[in-house]
Amino acid sequence: MSNFSKLKDLVMSLEGDFEKFYDKQNSAAGTRVRKGMQELKNMAQEIRTEVQNKKNDAPAAPAAAKKAAPAAAKKAAPAKKK
Repeated sequence: MSNFSKLKDLVMSLEGDFEKFYDKQNSAAGTRVRKGMQELKNMAQEIRTEVQNKKNDAPAAPAAAKKAAPAAAKKAAPAKKK
């Protein structure tokens, strides 16, 4: 959850600059917002890569879980109305 905390902190740190830019038309705050959004983009990409790697490195799911999924797909069709 460390990544989530970092992400949340970054977004919250930009709040003041967003207000200054959109409410007071402060162009310097707009530059800080753009920089922060770039950092957010980079952080998001790192987290996506980490999640993908963890997902791919995880051991295979138990056989019981694999068999349960197709059973749900064989749901009966709804009855026709007359």
